[in-house]
Amino acid sequence: MLIDYLKELTDSRRAQGQQYQIHYILLFTIFAKLCGANSYRDVERFMNSHFYKFDELFDMGWVRPPAYTTIRNIIQGLNRDMLEYIFRKYTKDLQDNKLTNKAKCIAIDGKTIRGSFNNFEDKKAIHILSVFDTSNDLILGHYETEEKSNEIPALVQFLEEIDLSGYIITLDAMHCQKNS
Repeated sequence: MLIDYLKELTDSRRAQGQQYQIHYILLFTIFAKLCGANSYRDVERFMNSHFYKFDELFDMGWVRPPAYTTIRNIIQGLNRDMLEYIFRKYTKDLQDNKLTNKAKCIAIDGKTIRGSFNNFEDKKAIHILSVFDTSNDLILGHYETEEKSNEIPALVQFLEEIDLSGYIITLDAMHCQKNS
């Protein structure tokens, strides 16, 4: 279950500020996003409306659901690399446990995230390389490319991190360059 993987996250907050456990905040935020939440306030409303149900299922020991500012502070304070590692581990375990007769195919593609640029600080838009297991319908991971680079070096590093032996890999034309 996803909650078991999320419990591996280390909490960098001081003990006094740990009224709400990180793994529950993340799990409920994922639930809220799956139900259409687009902001921290939406996540707060979702948690408020399902608070008693969640407390009954998970026995969290919370007196009340967290405010949107608490949710925001917890999520923004997470170690992104550790979170990516945990999600990769989770999807790898899902992938290993899923039996399928389909061909093992991986689709790799890069996308620029709309609205992620910052003209005030002169930052380009964020470009993400995604690896998708089409046979199991799983996203195996994301990798953010360097600001003054493209997705080719990111792909090389990504292929070193993830074992894709035995898979058919599809890439776009960018990766057909002679020297890549």
